[in-house]
Amino acid sequence: MTLKTGAPVVVGVDGSAAALDAVRVAAREAAYRRRPLRIVHAFIWPLMRVSVGPAPGGPADGGLRHQAERYVAEAVAEAEAVASEVPVTGAVVDGAATAVMLAESREAALVVLGHRGLGGFAGLLIGSVTVQVSAQAPCPVLVVRGEPRADGPVVVGVDGSDMSTEAVGVAFEEAAYRDAPLVAVHAWLFPAPAGPGDILPLVYDVDEYGDEVKRVLAESVAGYTERYPQVAVQHRVVRGTPAHVLANESTTAQLVVVGAHGRGAVGGLLLGSVSHAVLHHSHAPLVIVRHRRPAA
Repeated sequence: MTLKTGAPVVVGVDGSAAALDAVRVAAREAAYRRRPLRIVHAFIWPLMRVSVGPAPGGPADGGLRHQAERYVAEAVAEAEAVASEVPVTGAVVDGAATAVMLAESREAALVVLGHRGLGGFAGLLIGSVTVQVSAQAPCPVLVVRGEPRADGPVVVGVDGSDMSTEAVGVAFEEAAYRDAPLVAVHAWLFPAPAGPGDILPLVYDVDEYGDEVKRVLAESVAGYTERYPQVAVQHRVVRGTPAHVLANESTTAQLVVVGAHGRGAVGGLLLGSVSHAVLHHSHAPLVIVRHRRPAA
């Protein structure tokens, strides 16, 4: 396998079991993409003016910085065991988790985070770091939730918005990498606003709107089906709330992909309501897409 040497896959670690789960997923993602893997520990303690070296009279390899270096070394060894063909590097970077991962994302093809962690990544349990990184990173962010599966489809939420189109592109790439089918899902209860200030009809024809939804779904994936003819695609239009439908689809998926915002998103929100809800309730790893970085 010839590996590309461009933008790496970047994964954040903190010594937790969830972080090592993220490392294993990140190693496989790097192998799919033929890219290097960069493992990063955000080391916040210097900002807190805490001593990070060995304690006086203590072992020479003691102290917070040596502990952080061990976290990274353990993660590097785990990644190399999963994907020996992938070049792996590790680094301890001074700073808070969100700031460090956003800085790393500027040069990354993909950022991978665990759904919970310790220390600098403790907020991932409720999504504080994940939400901020997913909403601001200039590359897709993969959050490792649930039990990663080797089978099942890649599922993508489609609503016709610009970010949804970006998400569809990432979903096709992921399906092609994994030799997996793709399920493109549009869920709706009522007509969705196209943008701020859009006036929705008080009365509408369900069948007519259903036909419109099917057209939007077909158009959203059409260009990519030509680019990825090897990917089998299923269109699925479902009556229901998008977050609930996608969470339900995630139970049999190996990956779910959503845009950071959808149609009618409020600009001040870090993440749209759907992506935020799926982040908390997905049973499969989730990719949140704000911008799509070219594959080359």
